[in-house]
This record gives sequence, C-alpha cells and structure tokens, in this order.
Amino acid sequence: MLDPKDRIFENLYGFEPTDLKSAKKRGDFSNTAELVGKGADWIIDEVKASGLRGRGGAGFPTGLKWSFMPKEVTDRPHYLVVNADESEPGTCKDREIIRHEPFKLIEGCLIASFSMQAHACYIYIRGEYIAERHALQSAIDAAYDQGLLGKNAAGTGWDFDLYLHHGAGAYICGEETALIESLEGKKGMPRLKPPFPANAGLYGCPTTVNNVESIAVVPTILRRGSSWFLGFGRENNSGTKIFSISGHVNNPCNVEEAMSIPLRELIEKHAGGVRGGWDNLLAVIPGGSSVPCLPASMCDDMLMDFDALRDAKSGLGTAAVIVMDKSTDIIEAISRLSHFYKHESCGQCTPCREGTGWMFRMMERIRLGQAELSDIDLLEEVTHQIEGHTI
Repeated sequence: MLDPKDRIFENLYGFEPTDLKSAKKRGDFSNTAELVGKGADWIIDEVKASGLRGRGGAGFPTGLKWSFMPKEVTDRPHYLVVNADESEPGTCKDREIIRHEPFKLIEGCLIASFSMQAHACYIYIRGEYIAERHALQSAIDAAYDQGLLGKNAAGTGWDFDLYLHHGAGAYICGEETALIESLEGKKGMPRLKPPFPANAGLYGCPTTVNNVESIAVVPTILRRGSSWFLGFGRENNSGTKIFSISGHVNNPCNVEEAMSIPLRELIEKHAGGVRGGWDNLLAVIPGGSSVPCLPASMCDDMLMDFDALRDAKSGLGTAAVIVMDKSTDIIEAISRLSHFYKHESCGQCTPCREGTGWMFRMMERIRLGQAELSDIDLLEEVTHQIEGHTI
C-alpha cells in the first residue's frame, strides 16, 4: 500500500482548497524556473530514466515519445496537445486531476512544452465536462494573472501560452489524430499514419499528444528524482498510478497506488471489497471497457501493471477497474458495451463500421436466446477481421 507521503496527487479528493495559493503550499510551481534551467535534454532524460509510460491507455514510454520531436524549430512551430477527452467507459481519473489538482497539469504543460521547444499547448477537454472546463479555465486565468503563463512564464525565460478547447462528446476524439483533426475544426476522424504527429500533427506541425495524468506527474518526478519514481512497481512498470474502481464494490473510488499492486489488494483495501464478498466475484474489466474481461479465477493473484495484464491477454488501459459480481448477466453486459462501440464508431473504416454493428446484433441474438452455436464462431471471426484492419 502506497505511503501517503509518496502520493503525487495529495488533493485528489478535493478535501483542500484548489486555488493557486493552496496549490503552491502543496509544492506546485515551487522551483519551476530551476527545473527548466537544467535544460530540455535533462528533462527528457529524467522522464526517460523514470520509466514513465503513457497513462492514457497505450503505455508508450513518455520520455521516448518526447524525444521523437525535432530538435530544431524551423518555420513550423512545435505544439503540445493534452488529451483530456476522457471518454472510455469506467474511466474518471483525469476529471479529478482537472477538478482538484489543475496547477499540477498546468505546470506539467509548461515543463513538457519547454522540453519539446513548444511555445503553445492545447488542452482538449471532453465536451461533457462542463464544470471541469470552468474549473480548469479559472486555474489557467489565475496562472496568467500571476505570471506563470505568458511571457517569461514562471520566470523561466520561456514564452508559453496555454489554451483550453472543449470537444463535443465524440469518443473517437480520444484517438490522438482524430483529436488533432477536431482541434483543427474538422470532423474528428483518425488519420493514416505515417506521417506521425511528431512530424506532421496539429496544422501540419510537429506535435506530441499526451494524457492528462502523464503530463501532471512530470513536475513531481523532476523534483523527487527519477530513481524515486522508479522505486514503485516492477521493472518496465514503474511509478504510481490513479485507478478508477467502480461496479459491484462497496466503496467505488479513485485512488493513487503503486503500479503492480495485486488486483485483489486494490479492491479490498481501497474499494471496500466486492459486494457480497470476494467469493461473489464473477469478472473484472481491469482497464476500461475496451480491454478483455478477467474471470474471477484469474483475479486472485493478478498484478495491476502493463506487462502482467498483457500476458493475461487483457490490458491495463486507463486502469479503470470495473467489478462485476455474480448477479451480473455477462452476456447483457458485453452486449451493452458492443452497442457503445457500434454507436461511437466514426464510420471511416469499413471493418469497424460494419463489424461493430454485426457484433452488437449477434450479441443481441445471444442475449435473447435466438442464436445458434455457430454464431459464437462467427462472432470471434468478425472480431479478428476488425482488429488490425482499421486506421
């Protein structure tokens, strides 16, 4: 169990004030100019050494991603884009950061942008996050008023502007290139890659897209040192992570814990255990609705990190843990999720546009007792025809 002093997000639950003065007491913006003064290469090397992997789902090494940006700025400016389009069912961690720790995100944007030679950053926030949008905009305005953004931001000598843009409720805009298309004022549809955003992203310029949590933890990593962050979790799965635990538990919650914590310990220590006891567990979706379920038999000793869940043929994803007890109709649950993906498909790629519809219709046939045994094989075949055949 993570020691409270090791938590990065001390005000995750909003028990303390969220204004700038209170945030500074918690350490935000305490020595930003000193950190930036160590240079862009030092920042990227520290983030690489910390083992930080993207907290938005893919788990790609953050420092490595930053290093893909061109070293020199030509006639094309560099941009940082923060993905706050938190739309994965079961996921609600970034919302709490935006509500209660906005200055960690703002400081992270400044430091990350400097390391990639970007003078501007766009935060793309989910359209339904109305209160969060107002809270974050208020924090950005306060940062401008205190000289932490704008010309010579926070006394770093770096001119930096931060813009907040809100989406319109499309799940597909959580994909980085669809998000960029939406930012440009176009329909949110994924782009073919290559070219990758680091070469041709926002307005055709070098761009890095990072998750809210990935950016918000950076200032603390730089202050406490990469070796501190590396001390949590298993090799290649280091650091702390916010887990969103929901479903059939006694106390649904967001909690910051060390990576590689056992799933059972996570649920029992922080979420009050499974409703009706651990023996009443049916299945767990460990990383948001887009990752495969784990049956109860696999949950006893499952570690919550990227590699352990990948080896179990599932994934950590956004670390949104959805717990289902034995009262759950698993067929109905999967059918409901398949309807979500059918509805949210952008329709650009035929395998996804047609395949998600077929999957939903077949799941409905199974749910209603109208299916044949051969439909199970057909369902599996359709899933394989979608995976790896879309943009």
